[in-house]
Amino acid sequence: MAKHAGLPWDAILGAEVVGHYKPEPQAYIKAYDRLGLAPEQVLMTAAHNGDLVAAAACGLQTAFVVRSKEYGAQQSKDTKAEHDFDYVANDFEDLASQLECYLEVTLR
Repeated sequence: MAKHAGLPWDAILGAEVVGHYKPEPQAYIKAYDRLGLAPEQVLMTAAHNGDLVAAAACGLQTAFVVRSKEYGAQQSKDTKAEHDFDYVANDFEDLASQLECYLEVTLR
């Protein structure tokens, strides 16, 4: 998906790579270890409050990005940030603006 969209990712890490599932602490710890980074150098971005709380407990920065229809039109959880995350954004463009990083991507 990233290659098709022309997104310049350095790495995409998931449970298959680190051998643990969120919100297990090792999922976050092994991810930043794999990247050779300190936890405070990593920004965990998600639409799930619980995953971000777990990431913050491991020392990561956090960004909640709203996905209001992820669970369908009747979504009743994760509709808003329920904790004091480092960033709260309505979408990824809003998050990029808050981070003062701008990326021009041409979708094919």
